[in-house]
Parts: sequence; C-alpha cells; structure tokens
Amino acid sequence: MTATPSEEPGHGGSAIPGRRLTLLPLRAEHAGEMAAVLSDPALYSFIGGEPPTAGALRARYERMAAGSPDPGVTWRNWVIRLDAEDCLTGTVQATVTGDVAEIAWIVGTPWQRRGIAHEAARAMTGWLSRSGVRTVVAHVHPDHTASAAVAEGLGLAPTDRWQDGEVRWEGPTPQPF
Repeated sequence: MTATPSEEPGHGGSAIPGRRLTLLPLRAEHAGEMAAVLSDPALYSFIGGEPPTAGALRARYERMAAGSPDPGVTWRNWVIRLDAEDCLTGTVQATVTGDVAEIAWIVGTPWQRRGIAHEAARAMTGWLSRSGVRTVVAHVHPDHTASAAVAEGLGLAPTDRWQDGEVRWEGPTPQPF
C-alpha cells in the first residue's frame, strides 16, 4: 500500500502497514492505552521526563493533531500497533520542514528488543520518502545503544553536531521495504 500525505496537519493520513505492525495516525483517543505503554520510568532515562498520565497524553495528542503553529513545518505522528497482539506498543513521529524530517520513536518496555522500533521507523521513513522527504535526522543520546542501532539500521550516520546532550544522526531518506 502506498500512503499519500494527508491534508490533516498532525498525522500522516492513512495507516501505514509494516510486516508485523501498522502505524495508525495518532488520535487523542489513543491516550489511555498509550499511557499504559509509556508507564515504565526506565523509558525516560535517556530522554528525561516521567511517565505521562492519560489526561496529559490526551492534551498533548490534541495539540499535536492540531498541527504545527509554523506554516513551514508539518507534524506527522503515528502510534505503533503490533498486529498479532492487537495492541499499541509505541509511537513514531516526524517534524517535516521542506524535504527534511526530524524523526523520533519510542517503544514501551515490554515490546523492546523485538525489532519493533526499527520496523516502525522504516515504515515511517518509507512513507516520508514517498511524500518528498529527502533527508532524515534523528537525535540520539550517546549512551542509548538501542536507539543508535535503529538510526544506523535506517542508514543514518552520527555527525559531530550535538543538541541537548544528544548526537545528531542524519542521512538520505531510506527507501521503503
């Protein structure tokens, strides 16, 4: 399936299938299930913060769905549904400016070490490629080997640039698989 960009500001439009998962456009209604997915404090050891409440997530998701206040920036946000288990496992997101996308991902602790982050990020970057994005950027904490492996698996390479204690990785948009 080839997803096409949606005119809705805060997400990617159609669902994006992967091999084992589906990326669903982020909705405020996902907040309850996602609060449980994101409830392990260990998830925040590299990115900071603490587990959000369902109410806080709902408010955040509503803001994200409204879209970027900057007309030159588009926000694309998806939740990751693991098809075999019919449950949400995390999120992927992209902030698109022109033909450059800054991407991020997070997968709940029970679903880590299963390749879900990599598969979801590949599905997202394939969609971004079809949407005209040519360069992908990710910021990864230097000690977060799992996220570095996802970035490397996408064909990104670390640069000598840093932002908020994280290394900037970048490269051409990976082609869809």
